[in-house]
Parts: sequence; structure tokens; C-alpha cells
Amino acid sequence: MTTAIRPSGKQGALLIAGILMIATTLRVTFTGAAPLLDTIRHDYGLSTAQTGMLTTLPLLAFAFISPLAAGVARRMGIERSLFVSLLLICAGIGIRSMPSAAMLFTGTAVIGCGIALGNVLLPGLIKRDFPGQVAKLTGAYSLTMGAAAALGSALIVPLAQGDAGWHGALLMLMVFPIVALLLWLPQWRQTPAATVTGAGTLHNRAIWRSALAWQVTLFLGINSLIYYIIIGWLPAILLSQGYSETQAGSMHGLLQLSTAVPGLAVPLILHRLKDQRGIAGLVALMCAVSTAGLWFAPGLAVIWSLVFGFGSGATMILGLTFIGLRASSAHQAAALSGMAQSIGYLLAACGPPLMGKIHDTAGDWRIPLIVCGLAAVVMAVCGMLAGREREITLH
Repeated sequence: MTTAIRPSGKQGALLIAGILMIATTLRVTFTGAAPLLDTIRHDYGLSTAQTGMLTTLPLLAFAFISPLAAGVARRMGIERSLFVSLLLICAGIGIRSMPSAAMLFTGTAVIGCGIALGNVLLPGLIKRDFPGQVAKLTGAYSLTMGAAAALGSALIVPLAQGDAGWHGALLMLMVFPIVALLLWLPQWRQTPAATVTGAGTLHNRAIWRSALAWQVTLFLGINSLIYYIIIGWLPAILLSQGYSETQAGSMHGLLQLSTAVPGLAVPLILHRLKDQRGIAGLVALMCAVSTAGLWFAPGLAVIWSLVFGFGSGATMILGLTFIGLRASSAHQAAALSGMAQSIGYLLAACGPPLMGKIHDTAGDWRIPLIVCGLAAVVMAVCGMLAGREREITLH
């Protein structure tokens, strides 16, 4: 158990502002580069599969660094650990913006390490300091993250077409973590008394033998797989279908903005449902329909982008909700969260380079989009199984 003084007044407002600003850095600094992947590939002479590694490296960092975040927080405190995560993101952006292919990949990996720390620790901070406002702040967190990502995707191509080029455009994304650092500076002085513990996870390996745990894990994991394939390759898919770079960047931004909308709607709907089977199947099938639509009716790409974003965002929120609903204790919830996160990000890391390789071999995006659609159908089945009103029982 941990204890912390509940923030109030100006201190609480400053803390919330810092939390929301950190949230902006956890997606835009990673996905903001996606509309420029085709330009980067051309300038450095990379294959499509090699370019896909720019999406895969952060995901590998998420998978392997996330389990270490609790240990870092135990030693430094959550506030200082989040400050370090912002420093890593700033350093990574600077390295990535250097005119070197090696620095591009190195900086991307460093950014992934910083985001991994933030991904794990920020929700824990909200749970610790605002236990009565978790749902409200999570909705604000999701909306802020999606809005920042959408803004970055919409602006990155026009910035890259200016005098600074795409290197300068990527460097300009540093404004998000710099502002976050300034807002978070007062939290550095907080004493590291309240920490995160991962002991429960270590003593609950039996969760890996639970069918229900695997259903929750695959529901979240397949969503991560599909989301990062689409978020990484959507601009390239649209360019191949005749859209301009600016149009592709705008639709990429719309998709990310639409992932934030379910954060406001889904929690309100869940309270009225006996179980979550129907809504889990529905939002997963939205992903299936939209990925198929991107190939069979590319003229409606704006609609498919919005539908996919909403479906994927709702699936993520449902999956995170399942972790709390299906676990029978706090320790079990931690174990399930660790299992779902590690498997999910490993699946997601495999997706972009594999689909890039298939594209290089086949010459178009038909097979990758069909694979995403079929995977979304499997995700719907897992979601309907995970949505049953029951808890994990371990023997």
C-alpha cells in the first residue's frame, strides 16, 4: 500500500495541468512522424520494412522497458521518474532530428523508452492522487492525448515543406515535452514517499494459465497490433491511392482525434449494461469494416479513418476496463495488466515491419489491410468472451 497527500487548490490544478501536458507527449512525439515516413524512406533509401522499424522500435521499448518502470519509481518516486521520462523524450527528439539514418533509429528508440515510463506511471499517479476522479481524468487524459496527436499529424507535413525540412519539423515536436517539463518542474521537489510496487505481479504467475486472462490480453493485444499497423502505414496507403501528402496527414490526424472520443462516451454507456459482450463485439467489428473499406472503397477514406479511430479507441478503453472488472484483487489486476501490456506491445511491434515486408513483396496494401480486417474479427470474438460477467479464478 502507498500513501500520498491529496493535492488541492492551486497545487492540485498545477498537478492536473502537468498530467495532461505529459499525456500530450505520449503519442504525438511517436505518431507525429508517421506522415513523413514516405519522405524519410526516399531520402535515406530505406526499404518499406526498414522504415517500419521506426514504428517498431518504440513498441519494443514499450514491451521491454515497461516492466522496469515500477523499479525506477520505487527508487526515485513517481514524480521524478516522470520528469526523467520527459527528459528522455526530449533527448530522443533531438537525436532523431540529426541528419543521419543511424541517429534517426537511435533517437526513435530513446523516445520509446521515455514514453514507456510515462505510459506505466502516469495512470498510477492519477489513481494515487485523484482516486475519486479516475474516470473523469482518464477521459481528459485520453482526449488530450488524441488531440495533441491529431494536431501533430495535421501540422507536420506543412512544417516539413518549409525551409527547415522534415528534420526541422520533427525537431519542432519537442515543444510538447518542453512545456510539460516546465509545468512538471514543481513536482520534482516532491519527496519520493509514494511509489508503485510490482510485487503482486511477481507472485501471480498463475494468471498466464487463465483462459479469461488470455481473452482480455488478446482483445487488447490484437487492438494494439492493428492500431499500430494502421497508424504507421495509413499515410503511405493513402498516398498509393492518389491522396496528397497534406490530405494523408490530415486524415492521419482525424483518425487519432477520433480515438479520443470514446473516452467521453464509452464510460457513460458501460454503467447501463449488464455485461460488455455486445459493445466489445461491435467496436471490434468497426475496426474490421473500416480496414476493409480502406481497400475496397478508398474514396471514403475520411469515413473509414473516423470509424477505425473510434472503434480502436473504444476497444482500448474497454480492454483497460476489463482488467479491473475481471480481476478479483489489486494484485491480480497488476498481474493481468502486465501480461496484457507485454503481449500487446510485442504483437504491435511485429505488425508494422511484417506488413511493410508483405507490401514490398505483393506490391500493394491489399493483403495487409485484409489481414487487419480478419484480425479484428478474431478480436471481436475475444472481446465477446472477455465481456462476460465473471472474474478470473486461479487454482
